[in-house]
Amino acid sequence: MLMLPASTRLYLCTEPCDMRRGFDGLLAEAKRRCQADPFAGHLFIFLGKRRHHLKVLFWQSGGLCIFAKRLEIGSFRLPKIEPGQASLQLAAVDLAMLLDGIDLRQVRRQKLHEPTGPVATI
Repeated sequence: MLMLPASTRLYLCTEPCDMRRGFDGLLAEAKRRCQADPFAGHLFIFLGKRRHHLKVLFWQSGGLCIFAKRLEIGSFRLPKIEPGQASLQLAAVDLAMLLDGIDLRQVRRQKLHEPTGPVATI
């Protein structure tokens, strides 16, 4: 099981990607689309044209890794994407829901409290 540090960012590349690409091709796409350092431990999520193939590229313990999933029926349901947006940051829970087949457009999150000033200590 892959454990993610809190500083890890997850980038969903919104444009379809050629799923025949391997390490070097996905590495180039991650740099081009996300303008982020692939060797910093971030995860880069790519989808095929029909959105039933998904690959995740990440760096771990001295080497690049690729996780792949292919849906036999249906397609991955993405969150709302603005026109022209090359990538989108996701939370780890979003990736888990995406891989589980949950439609991210239908997910409604409860508004969480954000303190407006310094937090008092007891």
